[in-house]
Amino acid sequence: MNPAAHPATAGVTTVRPTDDTRVRRGPLDTAATPVPRDVRDADGMAVASFLLGLPGLLVLNFVLGPSAVVLSLVALSRGTRRRARAFLGLALGVADLVLMVGLTVADHGVIWSFS
Repeated sequence: MNPAAHPATAGVTTVRPTDDTRVRRGPLDTAATPVPRDVRDADGMAVASFLLGLPGLLVLNFVLGPSAVVLSLVALSRGTRRRARAFLGLALGVADLVLMVGLTVADHGVIWSFS
């Protein structure tokens, strides 16, 4: 590099990494610490439980509610790093079931029909 063309880098020397130097990574870099597969799966289950519980408040709460509860409990038992997301999925799944029971009792029967 021509120092006359780039006066800001006139006194700076560039060090190129060699094969024997190690790259230091920050604390938030996931490549520095590999995550075990079961924890990655548990993280996915925590997110899935949240994503199933949320629309379950509006539609198909008799299917999505129990699915959200089961996925969140499995994610918590496997040691997910997304504990808050798993607890939100658990709460939304329970809310789905409570909503289903409340609407069924208020309507004196099942409020959906297949005919």
